[in-house]
Amino acid sequence: MAKLWFKFQRYFRRKPVRFFTFLVLYLTAGSLVFLHSGFVGQPAVSQGQASPAAGAPAEGAELPFLGDLHLGRGFRDAGEAASIARRYGPWFKGKDGSERAKLGDYGGGAWSRALKGRVVREKDEERAKYIGCYLDDTQSRALRGVSFFDYKKMTVFRCQDNCAERGYLYAGLEFGAECYCGHKIQATNVSEAECDMECKGERGSLCGGANRLSVYRLQLAQESARRYGSAVFRGCFRRPDNLSLALPVTAAMPNMSVDKCVDLCTEKEYPLAALAGTACHCGFPTTRFPLHEREDEQLCAQKCSAEEFESCGTPSYFIVYQTQVQDNRCMDRRFLPAKSKQLIALASFPGAGNTWARHLIELATGFYTGSYYFDGSLYNKGFKGERDHWRSGRTICIKTHESGQKEIEAFDAAILLIRNPYKALMAEFNRKYGGHIGFAAHAHWKGKEWPEFVRNYAPWWATHTLDWLKFGKKVLVVHFEDLKRDLFVQLGRMVRLLGVAVREDRLLCVESQKDGNFKRSGLRKLEYDPYTTDMQRTIAAYIKLVDAALKGRNLTGVPDDYYPR
Repeated sequence: MAKLWFKFQRYFRRKPVRFFTFLVLYLTAGSLVFLHSGFVGQPAVSQGQASPAAGAPAEGAELPFLGDLHLGRGFRDAGEAASIARRYGPWFKGKDGSERAKLGDYGGGAWSRALKGRVVREKDEERAKYIGCYLDDTQSRALRGVSFFDYKKMTVFRCQDNCAERGYLYAGLEFGAECYCGHKIQATNVSEAECDMECKGERGSLCGGANRLSVYRLQLAQESARRYGSAVFRGCFRRPDNLSLALPVTAAMPNMSVDKCVDLCTEKEYPLAALAGTACHCGFPTTRFPLHEREDEQLCAQKCSAEEFESCGTPSYFIVYQTQVQDNRCMDRRFLPAKSKQLIALASFPGAGNTWARHLIELATGFYTGSYYFDGSLYNKGFKGERDHWRSGRTICIKTHESGQKEIEAFDAAILLIRNPYKALMAEFNRKYGGHIGFAAHAHWKGKEWPEFVRNYAPWWATHTLDWLKFGKKVLVVHFEDLKRDLFVQLGRMVRLLGVAVREDRLLCVESQKDGNFKRSGLRKLEYDPYTTDMQRTIAAYIKLVDAALKGRNLTGVPDDYYPR
């Protein structure tokens, strides 16, 4: 037997073509056997048994798995299947669940049973119902809660899920990629044909149209999700001088509670709820009530009449909450109406908050920002100027991390954003290994990547600032830390350099939604300080170098918290 096997091997070793031919024939035969077994037991349906109208199998016949892929048979015609899929998306519910039941009743097998199980689960959840196509306007939104964009992966379910998670009653999709949330619809219903754009991340489902919203009513698992647990406490503030102009909506509430006042202002579509003893006031942050000067909370420490452990303020000192209603006074953005005559850079070392600053500038000016590079993830999240060439002249300023003389001199002016190098290096390391809002893994911090990164990037932090101070034509220095601490003033300085009139109410609007989608919630705390003694000594020398350069230009030196560590 062994001798025969040896001859067999030697035969194919000398004739490899024969061996591969034999192998192909063997695999082909196995495939045919497998396909044949898949069709064993399929009932033969005669032409007379098939229903020409419905195209469905005879009652009681069980289709094999491959047959179940033709799910359109479950509807009266293929058009009905496509219509319901487009109209309702993955959270669709009929009044009695019958529409989804049709999908699982036709055909048997494991696939159909899985669909039926999903129908039962989703019927119990009753999460959302499509209610129509609505007009939308950038100046006066139909849904005035939070919004977010994804020009690559937006789906109906994702939008609904995000709005439901935040406690909103309605979710609306627009332009195939934009999601808006709200507690009530403030727009007129239009023809269904006008919501005709396919979702960017979900073929076969519609996500509104141009200035048109596909709106869903969300059935929240807990109505309490809409209550003030989602509101943000802003602090205790002195009563404004002209109350009726500062906070235009007022209601007496003998049984005052935080949730009652927040719910009232949310219903009235105002982002601020101010509690004043037994009165509830609603409004926007304005120059009459800017929320810049907090008072001692003890001045507002009067218990609510209907809530034992909460303070409801007094007639002279208001407790203020920010509701879920989005302040839309600064949400409209567009390209410049005429080509700009100057190129202004938004220059920073990587990790210094450039993307966050772009978000603030776009809200404050109403114009898109551009970039020296192209980042598809930023474009997909709503930075539409990302696709423009940096010299197009259609954007208000240009993001850049460049620090060469030639690149710097290409710009007519610049906003130079500087950040604490310890924080900037960690932020850029997180971005490099975890994405724009992600974090590097523990293994990257402990491995060789981190020391090598610090060795290469720390000198660049210093030379970047020094080069812009040396070669820049007109440079406005903004420290990231100052921008966080006093956004209203620092952002006003930036807007003035960009040649746009500073509108204070718009800046106050930006303050209320300053984080956006690309600002990290804070560097993830490590169990140890990643900077060694040698690293700290090197970085401290670079900080002193930059500090001296700033003061040599009669500018404010680096903030005190840059060092010591």
